[in-house]
Amino acid sequence: MHNLLSNLKIAVPDKIYVKDPESSDLGKRIVEQSILLINELGFDVFTFKKLGKRIGSNESSIYRYFENKHKLLLYLSSWYWAWIEYQLVLETHSVSCAKEKLTKAINIICRTTKEDSNFSHINEVILNRIIINENSKSYLTKEVAQENKDGYFVIYKRIVQRISEMILNASPNYKYALSLASTITEGSLHQHFLKEHFTSITNCKNDTSLSDFFINITLNTLKI
Repeated sequence: MHNLLSNLKIAVPDKIYVKDPESSDLGKRIVEQSILLINELGFDVFTFKKLGKRIGSNESSIYRYFENKHKLLLYLSSWYWAWIEYQLVLETHSVSCAKEKLTKAINIICRTTKEDSNFSHINEVILNRIIINENSKSYLTKEVAQENKDGYFVIYKRIVQRISEMILNASPNYKYALSLASTITEGSLHQHFLKEHFTSITNCKNDTSLSDFFINITLNTLKI
């Protein structure tokens, strides 16, 4: 199984990048160091000029992979959600009980990220921190409608669809499965942010309480 996963390639919509960063050592270094630099500086302060200096390459070489830093953030976000999706598929496919499968999925969405040795050039722990702090900047733009049509958010939406299907399998007559699924997915990021920065306004102090909170909401809502 480990050998199989080590050959896994996370697929990101190809319209997001100019050249696939997975196709070269420079591309992988751009992704690797951009994660570290965005974490250090914040996305607003991050620039390709600073990244170029960090990787010891011309700024122009980064533009051969990404049109701008917004597209880079979209790439990182898409990669993260694709990585979450593969965990969802891997860890829930053999679970036959609908309720158990749904609670397992919620635990996966809510848990604190651990580094995955299958992807050596990406620090998933730091990337998770970026998604918690910066993910909304990938879609809170004037171009979001067109980017959505172009398929930039297809992986994120597919995760919501997967959880929605699990909700309906557990409670076939529930009318708001997509809304509940998107609330779990986006709400988990918000609660992680609150427990890091605004602890006085959340009861979710750790992974267990965060998962328990969303499982409690879901099971009580579905009455199962």
